[in-house]
Amino acid sequence: MRSSRTLGLIMIAPAAIMIVLFFLMPVVLTAVFSFTNMTTATGISGGAYQIAPNSLIALKGEMPEVVQQLTEPRYAIDEEGIKGVEGLALEPGIAMELREKHLGEVFSSRREAERMIKDLNDRPSTRDVKQISEQFNRSVANLRFSSKEDLFTSLDKFGFKMTPEQKERLASATYTGWSWTTENFSRIASSPDMAQILFNTLLYVALVLVLFNTSYAMLLAIWTHYMPNTQATIFRSVWLLPRITPVVIYVLMWKWLAWDTGFISTFMGKFGYSPKNYLLDNAYNAWLFVVLINGFIGASMGMLVFSSALKAIPKSQFFASEVDGASRWQQIRYIILPQMRWPILFVTCYQTLSLLASFNEILLSTRGGPGKATEVWSLAAYHTALNNYAGNLEYGLGAAMALVLVIIGIILSLAYLRVFNYATLVARPLIED
Repeated sequence: MRSSRTLGLIMIAPAAIMIVLFFLMPVVLTAVFSFTNMTTATGISGGAYQIAPNSLIALKGEMPEVVQQLTEPRYAIDEEGIKGVEGLALEPGIAMELREKHLGEVFSSRREAERMIKDLNDRPSTRDVKQISEQFNRSVANLRFSSKEDLFTSLDKFGFKMTPEQKERLASATYTGWSWTTENFSRIASSPDMAQILFNTLLYVALVLVLFNTSYAMLLAIWTHYMPNTQATIFRSVWLLPRITPVVIYVLMWKWLAWDTGFISTFMGKFGYSPKNYLLDNAYNAWLFVVLINGFIGASMGMLVFSSALKAIPKSQFFASEVDGASRWQQIRYIILPQMRWPILFVTCYQTLSLLASFNEILLSTRGGPGKATEVWSLAAYHTALNNYAGNLEYGLGAAMALVLVIIGIILSLAYLRVFNYATLVARPLIED
């Protein structure tokens, strides 16, 4: 018994590894990235601290005195500057006196630094004073520091007067790497664009799911059920074409239909209508084509599932109902639909999750346009994290949007199990009791 159990674990191990690597791990990583502010600017590795102009602009309203200090140059007598003085071919005593008496001193203005240089024993000329002072011109602006401690050390070295709280705020504003944050979810909750995209997503899923993936798919399955086998097979094969056709070619066919040089414009032109791109002419036309493009693909999948389920219903039930004088509608209502709860639950749940996550057809047909009229959540997450016009890809925000989509999918799946009374569906038949 133990050996068979071990063998079973060994046999299932590859499948378990695949589930962890390709199903669970992406979800976990998405959840982790969603709590970061990773972007193209920050990169995915640790960053540095850099007092860049944009950081100072952001801090100007909060700490104007500190920003004023940071924008002013400092004159620090250090070894690097003294070596520069030695390279000017001046009196050797100048560099020697600077090293012995003034090394480590910091002056807040050029005037103070030059006053000290003029008082040196060798009395450099005014021209030499200017050259010497320039060797000690230092500024923290645009300097990169590998750690917060290096930044603070440099601030202290140059004599900037800042409180510990101001230093921490400066470090936070000048950090170029990513950090942990919950700001992504705040942006999602407060952005009106996100509310519009969520509405678009719910509308898209509801229309395609109700009109095509379940209702029309069920009609196709019932129609072919009452057809002769040969005709039914041909009919189903034709309806499978949208699903088996490469998505690029499939969408191009729809574009050819709707473009200003396509079939609709050519046909309408015979009645005096000017050509136009019906796919992107307005939001209503765009939505019509988005629903049709995705609906025909979803209907074919639902048709297959429902057709298979219909064949599993014993033919004796249909024969008995015909003997009792039942019409086709009565057969559908009292025989077919009551026994299709399992297939309907599967198709509804599967297609909902598929529609929530898919955006290929919308990307290839409308790119979410016109404007953002057909931008759905998954497409918006793709644009945010992987491909946007601005160029600054926001990995963290895109991951947060994807995580929200996962949560919505889980909630809807649980709701479907409740609506379809899953506990009853999996209960043991009464005949076995």
